[in-house]
Amino acid sequence: MARLGFVDLEILYLGIKGDGNFNEKDIANSSLQRLGVGRILDSLASLKDRKLIDLNEDRTFSITSLARYTLWDEKMPLWVKILRLLEIKSFNDAEISDYLQKTNQETCEEIENLRQNQLVLMSPQRIESKIIRTYEILPEGIEKLKSVEKEGFEKHNLDDIHKPEIEIMSKINQTIKEINELDVPDDKKEKIIMNLSQIKEKLEM
Repeated sequence: MARLGFVDLEILYLGIKGDGNFNEKDIANSSLQRLGVGRILDSLASLKDRKLIDLNEDRTFSITSLARYTLWDEKMPLWVKILRLLEIKSFNDAEISDYLQKTNQETCEEIENLRQNQLVLMSPQRIESKIIRTYEILPEGIEKLKSVEKEGFEKHNLDDIHKPEIEIMSKINQTIKEINELDVPDDKKEKIIMNLSQIKEKLEM
């Protein structure tokens, strides 16, 4: 599968929103304008070299079938798309829904399934008066993706890896992340994290 950076994602997403096509005006009216002309041109050239976009005769751009396969293939399970998206960077649930062009209900159900299977980690963040749930892929999620890409998603699902202790381990991972962000002495952090890690090891036995 083609590896995407965040800028690659932003550019391809313009094409997804534009029914497969986008132009210089679309780029100028998007958040990509922050990058400057040189960086944008380099990114477009890289996408073209990797056969993810085509340059049309009218100087517009089209995303290719290979680009669609990375995140927008309807035959691909949504949970695989979510893991691929989070491999690029962490996103909140609304951003995941937006980039993948799915309803919030669809994505939230799959994200929760991934979280319960300890493939992604949720981190709540308070922004003004709202709690925003941000998700990032865990090492287990990356390994799952590698298996999917090697063997094909047809041979993989999430139902076969549900275990009662997985929910506990997911909570432990989230707690460790929150502890690392606390303003307390490092020796205290290390002691607490070591105890939690020992619990994780016992659960994995």
